[in-house]
Amino acid sequence: MLIFAMEAGGQWNRRPWITLFFLLCFEKLVTAQIKYSVPEEVKEGSFVGNIAKDLNLDISNLGHRRFRVVSGSDDALLQVNQNNGEFYVRKRIDREQLCDGNAVCSISLKCVVENPLEVHYIEVEITDVNDNPPIFPRSEQQFEMAEHTPLGTRFQVQTARDPDLGINAVRLYKLSQNELFDIDVRERQESKIPFLVLKKALDRERQNKHRLVLTATDGGNPPKSGTISITVIVLDTNDNRPVFTRDSYSTTLQENAPVGTVIITINATDLDDGMNGEIEYSLGENVDGQVRDLLMLNKVTGELEVRGKIDFEDTDVFKLDVQASDKGQPPLIAEAELSIKVIDVNDNSPEIEITSLSSVISENANPGTAVALISVSDKDSGVNGKVICTLPENVPFELKSSFKQNMYSLVIKGRLDREETSRYVITITATDLGQPPLSSSKTLNIQVSDVNDNSPEFSQNVFELYLPENNAPGGSVFSITALDKDLNENAAIVYNINQGDVSSFLNINSETGTIYALKSFDFETAKTFQFQVVASDSGSPHLSNNVTVNMFILDQNDNVPVILYPVSANGSAEGVEEIPRNVNAGHLVTKVRAYDADIGYNGWLLFSLQEVSDHSLFGLDRYTGQIRTLRSFTETDEAQHKLVILVKDNGNVSLSATATVIVKVVEPKEAFAASDVTNAVKDEEENNVTFYLIITLGSVSVLFIISIIVLIAMQCSKSSDYSSKYLQDANYDGTLCHSIQYRSGDKRYMLVGPRMSVGSTLAPGSNRNTLVIPDRRRRDSGEVRL
Repeated sequence: MLIFAMEAGGQWNRRPWITLFFLLCFEKLVTAQIKYSVPEEVKEGSFVGNIAKDLNLDISNLGHRRFRVVSGSDDALLQVNQNNGEFYVRKRIDREQLCDGNAVCSISLKCVVENPLEVHYIEVEITDVNDNPPIFPRSEQQFEMAEHTPLGTRFQVQTARDPDLGINAVRLYKLSQNELFDIDVRERQESKIPFLVLKKALDRERQNKHRLVLTATDGGNPPKSGTISITVIVLDTNDNRPVFTRDSYSTTLQENAPVGTVIITINATDLDDGMNGEIEYSLGENVDGQVRDLLMLNKVTGELEVRGKIDFEDTDVFKLDVQASDKGQPPLIAEAELSIKVIDVNDNSPEIEITSLSSVISENANPGTAVALISVSDKDSGVNGKVICTLPENVPFELKSSFKQNMYSLVIKGRLDREETSRYVITITATDLGQPPLSSSKTLNIQVSDVNDNSPEFSQNVFELYLPENNAPGGSVFSITALDKDLNENAAIVYNINQGDVSSFLNINSETGTIYALKSFDFETAKTFQFQVVASDSGSPHLSNNVTVNMFILDQNDNVPVILYPVSANGSAEGVEEIPRNVNAGHLVTKVRAYDADIGYNGWLLFSLQEVSDHSLFGLDRYTGQIRTLRSFTETDEAQHKLVILVKDNGNVSLSATATVIVKVVEPKEAFAASDVTNAVKDEEENNVTFYLIITLGSVSVLFIISIIVLIAMQCSKSSDYSSKYLQDANYDGTLCHSIQYRSGDKRYMLVGPRMSVGSTLAPGSNRNTLVIPDRRRRDSGEVRL
């Protein structure tokens, strides 16, 4: 047997122990066995040996003898060159794949040569090289260890496998640097089995998972190694209590927060794992049921939510105990304090409480008198609870603050006047200073009691009474009324006339103010007079007021005209007038004079011819009473004519008188002679008439002047609303008469004689003897008419 070896790298190394055996068997068959050694993983084409030389075969005739190597596999790893006999590596040789980890790995071949036939056996030993690192079956291995695992406990780790053999196999294990674990290797047959050993107590809360690296190294040169990741999961033991993130919690919450509002989230942690570290939250055992109705703690999330209506006015702060409990057996519990400050919201209107000292106040109460005590309150706090009270501006009251906050006194600010305002409905408004402000109000009814502080008042400063003469005695002529703004007895009025000189013909009803005439008045005797009516109340002390009443007697047609000329004799007025026959037309024959004691239309006289002998000869002026000739006398005219003149006033029922004038027509000479005698008689008669006229005119003038003076005095005592009521006499021409003008309200009354002013109108009334002249200066004043 011939053995050759080839070192890695393709270089052969002839070893001393290589031998060649030649064996001969059976006749001519020559056999031999050659053994080569080649390392694995050599390059393709690497030289293994020269079979021809090693078998001493002639190289030159190898082809002739059909030199070849016979392999049992079509995919031969080794090949021989038939020309020169060199034996070389045809393909990569992997000893671990080829021999599957066997300690001895070799390839057996046959070398055949013919002519003569020779069969030689070739054995090629594949030697191992360190071409494989140690390999663990898995890349990771996981261990679960409880926190309380005893020290020294061993845990078997996977063994690394190395296909290489001998020194190239696994030689040692090394564990990565750590404080808790070590590696221990036990040999079992040819394998080295590693164990993980606990050398220090585990603490899952400190580190719940440990990652280690175990390295297996072979003995090759250079050495190769393989690693495995070892994960140690520390299993929890319930050895830790839950811990809150804070020892105490505090937060704020607005009142009226909606249900479901999250107030705060409390949080606790438990270093344990699993059920031991799973936490449930709850309110402390000392939290009462009322708080539990308002607040709810989510046991899983730790969220504290609003469950009911939060009212600052009920509770301004919540102080709670909260608990966190794990689910270990037995469970461990931790507690913390929770303080919730409720923030006030302006949700309460102020409340007003009124303590009325008196609901009735005298109108003469002094300013500063307290009427009521007012207390205001607001359940809110801070600015929301500060309240301001106000009153309407148009009331004579004010609020005065007390020394105590939110206490007020309602006092009188100014003078009260029941007659102006008898009842006050005072609205007291309380407004807080919140945003937005809230307010409330209450009303207080205050009745003002009466004091006798008002005198009776008449509707006018001066009353004018117009009374027709010849009135019926005892009849009501006027009613005067005064008003008193006070109440009850303070307003009960008593009337009286304060002038004793009129008490003989006037009387007044003390309760109603109705004035009665005690006698019949005569215009021709008294035309006007003045008196005062006093109105007194029944209060204490009595208050009174008076008013002036001007009484005017209105004329009625109660006087018959009186013939002044011709002079009456034996109850008949008759006169004789002589005129010459040769007078012309328009000659004044005579003038009939008459007087009527009445005035105005009642005294306005008109003259008419009631009877005349010749209407064509004489004419009568109806206003003046003058008789004049209408034409010249003729020879045929009678010498004597009788004229009956009717003198009539203008009353509603006219009164009249007649006068007769005899006109004698004489010749001129007779007329002159007779005229001297007549003139003497006439002078005497006229002297008498003049005397009567002077007396009459003097009396009328004196009465008229007195009336004017009285009216001027009354007018001066009146206010500017009353203009002069007396006008100048109307001009007239003719018979003697009276003329008086006066005013009532916006009408002017005029009592006139003949030839009235143009534009005057006849006023309806008694006897139709009064003219009304419109006054354009005053159209709104009233008129007192009877």
